[in-house]
Amino acid sequence: MITPAYCQTMARYNSWQNSQMAAALAQLDPEALRQDRGAFFGSLLGTANHLLWADQLWLSRLTDVARPEVGMKGSPELTPTIAAWQAERFRIDGRFRLWAEGLGALDLTGDLVWHSGITGREERRPLAGIVMHVFNHQTHHRGQIHAMLTALGIDPGPTDLFLMPAAETAR
Repeated sequence: MITPAYCQTMARYNSWQNSQMAAALAQLDPEALRQDRGAFFGSLLGTANHLLWADQLWLSRLTDVARPEVGMKGSPELTPTIAAWQAERFRIDGRFRLWAEGLGALDLTGDLVWHSGITGREERRPLAGIVMHVFNHQTHHRGQIHAMLTALGIDPGPTDLFLMPAAETAR
């Protein structure tokens, strides 16, 4: 279904996009970052925090990264400032890249089993499908942030995968 090369490309893409998003978010003052903009997770920082939270959660299921200390309802408040978010985002993006770079073809087979706080029960799903979900979830919420930034007149930069800089694609 998917390959280690796909995961490596998507982990690099995620890192590149989060770096661009961080630069765009840093242009706003704290009040603008926290203003409710009608998104599912409210504000720009709330949505960015939720995305970070979900990445931490999935990495905790795939690697030895610690689970977030808050549940999904608390995810919009995961980090208090854009600086704290940027530091943790950089760390988690690095962990995603390390995870992807260490994958072999067999590492993407079989099922992932975990207890879901959302459904309240044990879940079992094909691992390859879960990995695709993780990358799709990242893109989905970055799209929301992109739309909010664009509405504010801030250019978040290109998002097309084929426009990823060569330095990112060569890593």
